Formats: sequence, structure tokens, C-alpha cells
Amino acid sequence: MHLSREFLEELELLNLFNLNSQQEGIKIHHDADPVRIASAKRLFAKHIITLEDGGFLTPLGVQAAEHTQALVMMLHSD
Repeated sequence: MHLSREFLEELELLNLFNLNSQQEGIKIHHDADPVRIASAKRLFAKHIITLEDGGFLTPLGVQAAEHTQALVMMLHSD
């Protein structure tokens, strides 16, 4: 299975969320990298985040971010 650039960009965005606090979201500003803006819009359309420009993780988003961040930690460990 090939992992598309867009898919990897979405994983990168999910990796930015702080899973230690449900009260902490992210904000993608209108002048941010267009790649980051597009990733946020795709994650919003998939019901992973609450707003097109970031916001908070949905319950599905929490699961996705947990898995993403766990995988990143596993692959970066020595």
C-alpha cells in the first residue's frame, strides 16, 4: 500500500495535538503553509477535528491521534 503525500501530511498534523489535555486544540492561521491548511480541511471533512482551521479533536480524532503518535514513537525509538 502506497502512503500518499496527503495522507502523510494529515498524520503530521495529528502528531501536533497534545493528547495530555482535551482542552488544548490547534489553530491553523489563514497565512499558514497551504499544505497545512489543506490537511486541516481534509481532517475536518473526515470528522477528525472540529473546525476547518483546527480546533479540537473529535472522539474519532482522539483515537486517530493516539495511534499516530504511538506509531511515531515506536518508529523513532532505538
